Amino acid sequence: MSKPTVAIIGRPNVGKSTFFNYIVGSRISIVEDTPGVTRDRIYAETNWRGRTFTVVDTAGIEPKSEDIIISQMREQAQIAIEIADVIVFLTDIKQGVTATDEEIAVMLRKSKKPVILVCNKADNMSRDKNDIYEFYNLGMGDVYPVSAANALGIGDVLDAIYEKLPEKSNDEDDERIKVAVIGKPNVGKSSLINKILGENRTIVSSIAGTTRDAIDTEYENNHGKYVLIDTAGIRRKSKVTESIEKFSIMRTLLAIERADVCLMMIDATEGVTDQDAKIAGEAHEAGKGIIIVVNKWDEYEKETGTLEKYKKDIYARLSYLSYAPIIFISAKTGQRVEKLFDLINHVNEQNSMRVTTSALNQVINEAIALVQPPTDKGKRLKILYGTQVSTKPPTFVIFVNNKELFHFSYERYIVNQIRREFGLDGTPVRIIAREKHEKGEVD
Repeated sequence: MSKPTVAIIGRPNVGKSTFFNYIVGSRISIVEDTPGVTRDRIYAETNWRGRTFTVVDTAGIEPKSEDIIISQMREQAQIAIEIADVIVFLTDIKQGVTATDEEIAVMLRKSKKPVILVCNKADNMSRDKNDIYEFYNLGMGDVYPVSAANALGIGDVLDAIYEKLPEKSNDEDDERIKVAVIGKPNVGKSSLINKILGENRTIVSSIAGTTRDAIDTEYENNHGKYVLIDTAGIRRKSKVTESIEKFSIMRTLLAIERADVCLMMIDATEGVTDQDAKIAGEAHEAGKGIIIVVNKWDEYEKETGTLEKYKKDIYARLSYLSYAPIIFISAKTGQRVEKLFDLINHVNEQNSMRVTTSALNQVINEAIALVQPPTDKGKRLKILYGTQVSTKPPTFVIFVNNKELFHFSYERYIVNQIRREFGLDGTPVRIIAREKHEKGEVD
């Protein structure tokens, strides 16, 4: 399920990064007493009362500043508002309501998004509580005094966020497969979607980065129902100079997160680049179904054996995606585009596959019989049993006598044996090792 997004908005130096770091549980944002330190958005996942959501820390908003950097910070904060499900409007109780606070309040009211007004730096609740009343003039409803630095009042804000999060959608009732088309700029992502739809829904241009937003389009054919997500191409960090480009990266990463299957597009005329590897790695780490789509195949010079050699080269560069099927297409001519849908359906099924505990343990026992578990300093790894704990991606807990002995190489061997028996094409497989002692306790 796509996770809701909570954006922290406010003028510079009200403590947004300190607040962000506390609620996500780690010091990710730079905290410094200089306005504008957080120029780029930073985001992380957190969990409260069983709901997981993405929190976005943004640069401070200066609505009327002419400064180029400040205006870019304002623009990326505006995009954060657009993509947010809930907005935390952070103010400074010690400075009171400022003209900038009032202008931000107008901007937030226009967004029609749920807003939680938080007064930070209330380090002494009994002394500062009377200072919150002027903030009611901002017309944002209840006001929550907190001290992010001293962790005071944060729980109340998290409860308020929880109450305003959108209701959980029942993905099991949604037949549509969500397909994110990802890749670096100018590999033909929009062209592919336009070819599928038969109309020019998204801007197609040879200028890298034309598609800044992630665009969702519902589509149905004789293969099934789909949501096609066209994304902005991710550029190398050295080329990401505008804040809006940085938010395009974020939108792409969020699109990957809410997708069931990612079409990782590669330009046949360029081959696999370092940036391709980075983008594909994001989808792999997110546990998504992945299909490697080699576009512009009609423009590539071919001879006998070219296709197989090209596949080997891709798997050599993207060794961690050895499970992902490869298809060669031309978005321009439509070559093999129709065949994508059978692959999408297959990979989605594999990513959602459940394996019975008895079948899994039969495979594990056969694997142990073929290749003995490793030993270290006279101690041998014992695999007691395994069970599948989740799908998307298929995730298995393997109970062992000693996690330290469960080396990566043997884990990879077990994964390969599981794949050999059950397929699991196009999907990562995750293994979690847990120690189980003789008395039955699990560490």
